[in-house]
Amino acid sequence: MYIKQLLNESTDWWIIFLKLFFTLLITFLLTMIFSIPHAIAIFRQMLIDAGADLSSVKSFMGVFPEIEKKLSTMDVASQMQVLEPNLNLFLMLLGFVGMLLGIVLCNKFINGNTFLSLTTSRKSIDFNRVIFSFSLWGSISFFMIILGYFMFPENYEINFNLKPFLILSLIVIVLLPIQTSAEEYVFRGYMMQNLGLIARNRWFPLIASSIAFGLLHGANPEIEKFGNIVFVFYIGSGLFAGIMTLMDEGMELALGWHAANNMIAALLVTADWTALQTHSVFKDISNPEVMPLSEVLIPVLFFFPAVLYIFSKKYQWSDWKVKLFGEI
Repeated sequence: MYIKQLLNESTDWWIIFLKLFFTLLITFLLTMIFSIPHAIAIFRQMLIDAGADLSSVKSFMGVFPEIEKKLSTMDVASQMQVLEPNLNLFLMLLGFVGMLLGIVLCNKFINGNTFLSLTTSRKSIDFNRVIFSFSLWGSISFFMIILGYFMFPENYEINFNLKPFLILSLIVIVLLPIQTSAEEYVFRGYMMQNLGLIARNRWFPLIASSIAFGLLHGANPEIEKFGNIVFVFYIGSGLFAGIMTLMDEGMELALGWHAANNMIAALLVTADWTALQTHSVFKDISNPEVMPLSEVLIPVLFFFPAVLYIFSKKYQWSDWKVKLFGEI
């Protein structure tokens, strides 16, 4: 019902495709527009670090070639270290405000659909599902990070500082759910629904949106450090969220899972090679280039199926073959 509720036999596939294309284009442009303050702040800080007098055009032009050259050689992880971590996180997350705004507005004014239908096939959004999913995955993530710290203390150092941590907590509580929700509404929501309407089945939008979700993270510094094997985790995460959305006929569980995953990680552990540079409790100082394959495969092959099993029992899922591979 999550996809089928939007089915209109009189709508040609190419019209749906055009709406999908322009919606994603507008959403991308809004994301870029809302990301401009972040880019400006990074550039301004690099000018200051280079000794430029921002009130002098001559001073600015004198260091501009140096900054331009430095930017061209910096990876994403290095760019994320230019600003103070809390300021950097705040400005980085503004882009996702634009993403969420774009997908919600386009869904309403281009497709003529409601926010409720984009979220779920139920008569109202089930926030109990969001909370349960958040609590379950948050507990698993918390346990695994703490276990890793006690098993391999040499890989971590204490990074806790009360005042910046409290500011971080506020940013995480207010803005990180917007980031995770934006990604869910784009991939498990709008993209999966409309690809399903085009293909008239469930398996194609599930696979296509999961691959797109994985490729979205291709610019993350983790890819450069770990290699392409990390795509297994990102695409696997997309499949995991897509399966729970199709089986549960709504995005509530995916919204809770994604929020818990990113919020717990942002608060508990950071590293020099991650996109989330934060004033977290711990800092991972291990060598990412020798990360064992199990760290990528265990969540995908063990934890994700285990959580799906828990959800299936709690919410009495059935007809897996029809809901994941059937026609709409």
